[in-house]
Amino acid sequence: MVERVADEKAPSYEQAREELTEVVRRLETGGLTLEQSIELWERGEKLAAICEEWLQGARVKLAAAMARRSEPTTQDDDAPF
Repeated sequence: MVERVADEKAPSYEQAREELTEVVRRLETGGLTLEQSIELWERGEKLAAICEEWLQGARVKLAAAMARRSEPTTQDDDAPF
């Protein structure tokens, strides 16, 4: 799990992905100083971790939903409906 700074509001998955896309675009465009590139890279790493955290949470929810779906029902098997 990603540790989040208490006073930093974590972005939604979509916000993090959008910002990460912009970070990658800026890095690929070039023309930045080494310091700027490193700062952007570090921000990109944080954003990628946030996205991964959101995706992992979605995987857990999906797995739980699928497990519930595959559990046998508690209805009487002899019931016509």
